[in-house]
This record gives sequence, structure tokens and C-alpha cells, in this order.
Amino acid sequence: MRFGLRIPSYAWPDLAYEDMAQLLDYCRRVEDGPYEDIWVIDHLLVSKGVYGVAWIDPMVMLSAAAGVTSRVGLGTAALVVPLRHPVMLAKEVASLHMVSGGRFRFGVAVGWDPAEFAAVGVPLKERGKRTDEALELIRLLLTEENVTFEGQFWRVEDLTIYPRVPDLPPVWVAGGTLTHAPDTPDKPFMAKTVLERIFRADGWMARSSGSDPGDVKNDLAVVRQHLADKGRDPDSLIYGATQFVHVVETSDRDAALAEQMPRLIDVMGRHRTEEDLRASYLTGTIDDIQATIAELQNAGLEYLIVTPLVGDPEQLDLVTRHVVEPFLS
Repeated sequence: MRFGLRIPSYAWPDLAYEDMAQLLDYCRRVEDGPYEDIWVIDHLLVSKGVYGVAWIDPMVMLSAAAGVTSRVGLGTAALVVPLRHPVMLAKEVASLHMVSGGRFRFGVAVGWDPAEFAAVGVPLKERGKRTDEALELIRLLLTEENVTFEGQFWRVEDLTIYPRVPDLPPVWVAGGTLTHAPDTPDKPFMAKTVLERIFRADGWMARSSGSDPGDVKNDLAVVRQHLADKGRDPDSLIYGATQFVHVVETSDRDAALAEQMPRLIDVMGRHRTEEDLRASYLTGTIDDIQATIAELQNAGLEYLIVTPLVGDPEQLDLVTRHVVEPFLS
């Protein structure tokens, strides 16, 4: 199993400058660990259908992380593409990929929060089509000069974006079944449009918010079958997932949950039941957490992005020791 770490770049209401300085130190610790990549979450607002907190802007956060690291990849998990203008986003992607020495990983999602879409004047019902069109235009702008493009939502003529990146950042598509967190517009199955988006990608990341191991295993099988049906080798895609975790060094499940639940509630909000939170994320004892990861690994998952619920460096050490290191080959 390969691992990335989604840093705790939470934008708490009382966030201070000192917290951000500590987060950069946190990135340095990740750089020194067994993680392949640093990832960040993207939400413009507090997306109350699933979460109880917002996050630092991902492109800004990764730019700062690029300055204090040199080895790890730097990825969005995942950037809500339809909230952004693709020409501006192409410029940001090219700049971050260049500044980081080619370490950017372009994780993308269509989004789901009606309030975020309303805030930027984009109809939620257009999210999928806007994402696909934006990705097409961004790829052209990153690879060609004098681009002329006419789509349903954007039109450009004879447009060139610099810097010109030597290579394209890998594209990861986020998406999957949603059987929990019912306050979102997503459905309890893999949509055909999502599968088509994954077919064109380098990697796929199953959602953590509102999915359990059974959902991930089923989605993985559906994705593999879709690739095979379309004539692409299913093994040519990286199969990943994102998950939140808080490690408690105890063999007592009730004691572990008693420490984990308040931290889950801080990040996810109080509108979701404890049963939902336990089903959606890595909870329980260390043995419980390792058993869940082993189940996913046996199903074919090869890359896990773990997300600590707190920014405590000691918790990062616990996650590394008990969640990551036992699964390193």
C-alpha cells in the first residue's frame, strides 16, 4: 500500500498566524515521513451537508508547502473545478507545477454544496458539464499555444498561457457512491459521467465523506469493469481513497471512540449521527483501523490518503506508526 497525507489545513474561526507557521512545520514532518504526497481539501465555505469547518485555499496552501518541501508531491484532494474559471485555473496549475519542480497532482471534483455554487453564481446542475469542459480547456492551455476553443460555457481565441510546463501534472478524479451524509445532492451509485471522467484520468480517489469500505470495494469493482469495457487496461489506473483518522493507543474500543468522536464532530459538525460518523471514517481501536485498511487493500486499493483530525505532531507520529508503517511493502 502507498500513502499520502492530507494535511490538517482547517480554517477554524479562531485561526491565528501562529497556527499557519506550525502547519508549515507539519509539512516538513510529512516530507521526512513515508508519505508520497501532501494533499489538501478544497471547500470555499463550511459545507454543512458533510462538514463543520472550512479549509485554507488549496492552491495557496500548496504553494506555501512547496517552499518548505522538496520531495513529496503536492496535490488537491480534491479541487472543486466548476467553481473556478478554467483560464485562471490553468495559470495557477502551470505556476504551481513549475514552482514546485513538477510536483503538483491535479485532483479534481465536481463539488456538491449548493451554497458554494450560489456564492459564485454557478448553477449546481451544470457542475458535471462545466468540470468536463474546464478540464478539456485546461489541458489545451497547458500543452498548446494559440488555443482557440468554443464550448458551452467558455470561449477563447488565440490564447497562450505561460509558463509552459515540461510535463502535465497527473489528474486524479474524486467521486463515488454516497450512502451516508444524505444532505448532499449526490447519489448512492457511480454515475456514468463520473466513470467517464475516471476513464480519462491517471488516478481515482474514492470519497471518504459518507462512504464505508463496502462502498469503496463496490466502486472499485465498477471502475475496473468500466475501464475494461472501454478497452483500457484496468491496471493502468491508480486506485486510491481518502480517509479521516484519529489514532488512540488503546485496545478498548469504547475508550477509543470516546476520544475520537469529539474530534470527528469538530470537523464534521453536529448534524450527522455518531453512527454515520463511525460508518464513514476510520474509527475504533488500532486493530479496527488496520482491519479496515487491510480489507480495502485486499479489494485492490493501492493508495490511501489519510487525513488527521487534528494538527498535533504527536498524532501524526501515531498515524505514521500504526496506520501507515504496518502496510508498507
